[in-house]
Amino acid sequence: MDVLILGGTGAMGLHLIECLKNRNVSITVTSRKNRENAAGVIYLKGDAHDINFLTPILKSKTWDAIVDFMVYSTTEFQGRVDLLLSSTKQYVFLSSARVYADSKTPIKEDSLRLLDVSHDEDFLKTDEYPLSKAREENILFESRYKNWTIIRPYITFSEIRLQLGVFEKEDWLYRALHGRTIVFSKDISEKYTTLTYAFDVVAAMVQLIGNEKAYGEIFHITSEKAYTWNEILSVYLDVLEDTLKYRPPLLLLEKSITFKFGEPQYSILYDRNYNRVFDNRKIKEYTEVYDFHDVKKGIRDCLQTFLLNPIFHSISWYLEALNDRVSGCRTPLNEIPTLHHKIGYLLVYLFPQYYKYIIKISHYGKSLFKRV
Repeated sequence: MDVLILGGTGAMGLHLIECLKNRNVSITVTSRKNRENAAGVIYLKGDAHDINFLTPILKSKTWDAIVDFMVYSTTEFQGRVDLLLSSTKQYVFLSSARVYADSKTPIKEDSLRLLDVSHDEDFLKTDEYPLSKAREENILFESRYKNWTIIRPYITFSEIRLQLGVFEKEDWLYRALHGRTIVFSKDISEKYTTLTYAFDVVAAMVQLIGNEKAYGEIFHITSEKAYTWNEILSVYLDVLEDTLKYRPPLLLLEKSITFKFGEPQYSILYDRNYNRVFDNRKIKEYTEVYDFHDVKKGIRDCLQTFLLNPIFHSISWYLEALNDRVSGCRTPLNEIPTLHHKIGYLLVYLFPQYYKYIIKISHYGKSLFKRV
């Protein structure tokens, strides 16, 4: 098989590449960074959002499968969907379980979506992630092509991704390793969530690739057991205590810090504030799904592995300033890499009530500086 993976260098993509290699699949991956080719894997440097970069790749052959990890605007997806579907035998679209509305019973693939039931007009006017994904699903439903398969993963963890509520590791773990207080909130910590090891999602996904029975079908692939975020946080803190020889300090606000300063996040209002429990019987009907990794053990193992060589991506120094302000901590200015971010950090720290305005001004100033 010849499989094209668009944007497949994240936590799930890396596992998918390894799983497909084990099946002797020929793999081509788009990436915005230079990456060395490996046995059975060819990396093409470029931005798959750029249709001029993407089109020659799609037309170079008829792909057995395209697995699409890209995040599109609805308009962008509408403009390329026919090209994608016509260039492959099977198009695997990575949607999200965040499309689902709140549910009092375990979520099934035919459960209601936010797009279908929300009455929040301001929310519906946006192209927020769960809305854009649902609208793009609708585009596939209405397409004359039926060679698509929709995957709705929920929160995945891995050796490079460890989330806490809406926070990535850069937003909470970085603080802990630098001796500063972890800031979290009771509104999210008491909710049930379903985390799944990225490899488990991929292990089921690869059985859908090339499976004609999966054409025109939707699957979410999640663990069977839900935990509160408090339970997940306790696992994190136990591992950190073993490693650091002290338990990192924790501040639990009543509500998420983005509610305290600035505009509330839709990802909290319409996801993390819900209890997310899933019924994954459908994926078991189509694949041989064995036991998923135990979530608590999996998170413990992944965090321990990450701590052996902790590498963080971009830090939000504005969020650091907010967290420092409410927790009484201070980030040394020599830790912040650029003058632009040093100034932004100080402004947010001193005037947290103007957080959202400072960010907007900062982003505008940065883009203006680049143009000059």
